[in-house]
Amino acid sequence: MQQKHYIFIGVIILAALAGIFSYPNYFNKGIDYLNEKLSWTLPHFIDKPYILGLDLQGGVSLTYQADLNLIGKESKKEVMEMLKDRIEQRVNSYGVAEPVIQIQGEDRLIVDLAGVKDINEAIQMIGETPYIEFLEQKTEEETQQILDKIKEIEGKTLEEMQKIKDWQTAFQNPYFKSTELTGKYLKVNGTKVILDQITLKPIIELEFDDEGAKLFEKITGRNIGKRLAIFLNDNSIIDMTGDGKIDKQDFYNPYAPVVQDKISGGKAQITGDIKIDEAKKIASRLKDGALPVKIGTPISQRSVGPILGQIALEESLRASIFGFLGILAYMTIFYRLKGLLASFSLGVYIVFALSLFKLLSMVPFISFTFTLAGIAGFLLSMGMAVDANILIFARMREELKAGRGYLSSLEEGIKRAWPSVRDGNFTTILVGLVLFIFGTSFVKGFALTLIIGNFVGMFTAIFITTYLIRIFLGNKEPKQLWLWG
Repeated sequence: MQQKHYIFIGVIILAALAGIFSYPNYFNKGIDYLNEKLSWTLPHFIDKPYILGLDLQGGVSLTYQADLNLIGKESKKEVMEMLKDRIEQRVNSYGVAEPVIQIQGEDRLIVDLAGVKDINEAIQMIGETPYIEFLEQKTEEETQQILDKIKEIEGKTLEEMQKIKDWQTAFQNPYFKSTELTGKYLKVNGTKVILDQITLKPIIELEFDDEGAKLFEKITGRNIGKRLAIFLNDNSIIDMTGDGKIDKQDFYNPYAPVVQDKISGGKAQITGDIKIDEAKKIASRLKDGALPVKIGTPISQRSVGPILGQIALEESLRASIFGFLGILAYMTIFYRLKGLLASFSLGVYIVFALSLFKLLSMVPFISFTFTLAGIAGFLLSMGMAVDANILIFARMREELKAGRGYLSSLEEGIKRAWPSVRDGNFTTILVGLVLFIFGTSFVKGFALTLIIGNFVGMFTAIFITTYLIRIFLGNKEPKQLWLWG
């Protein structure tokens, strides 16, 4: 047996394994049948389902705009990455599988939650993640200016307010101003609930990371004898100096706890009139990650029902099947036996590509998700794979017309077609890379399937199809030339 036969057998075995990996249902049913009839204990082939995007299984897409007004330009990217990680951690804790969360532009975050049916539930699971801000007391002069401005605009319409100088000042907090310290510096695993040994009231203990500990010490150091507070979700002042002497206060109440001394060690406490269930809930949210910046409510939201997603999936599969059958018919009619062999290699291309997509979905830092755009990219790359075969066959016909033998025409056709196949596929791959780097989630799915499909398509066209023709022909010229097109 010649080397090319061994290569062919190896490709067939590899294609069979890829096909089983892509869709193991029938293989596993066969294993169950053998185990039942012969009392064997053969294991199932790994059955990892494809991850489907919300456009194929239904779900919710939310767009948030982060408030980066207090963030320096050089830190905005870092803060947005942290916001993305914290929200992903928050969503995962609710059991939502494979959320797609991405940053759009400078300050927007898109959250795609496949499988979530209730859009309000989705908003709640993200919005419940606390935003914590540490504030220090304003000077008496600053406070009085704001209080005077509040009194000045009292009872006036918006149009009348706008005629007053610095009217926006009235909407500021009269008593507290922001500091550099926010929930972004909290240690996720440093948050816990304990009980006060005297009052038996719950206390939420917080711990900052190294940078946060330095900021906390600096802030408390410059505010000795002054009031300091935590604002939780922008509307509650909570005691955080550890003395436990004050209950939760209203937003504008000036009675926040007074800092007695510089606090080092990077630890603080949330105390007050908090019920144990509420304390546990707050601590749980903080463990999942306090948001580094405010996001508010979604600026846009989109819901795809599961029925609509199922219809889209079925129609996509139907389009793929019809597309493959159409290619099979075209190649067989116009190129006869070698067109049939090219169609077989196209089948190998499909199982190889699908198995690669499934493998990518199992890689944690990639978690490839199939979307409608991804299926479109896959179908387009299927056409590119066939196009490579057509270029080779066209060059072969030119060589046959020039008087060459069939085997010689095959080799020369491959050699002459390769530059066109290479350039066509690599320019498409280059465009796919640009789309993948700069595009949004749906565009990325299209680009990734297009890139992978083009690489696999070149392999099947140049390697598998031509090897099949060589094996079927052997070292002899075909007697029925019309059958080989």
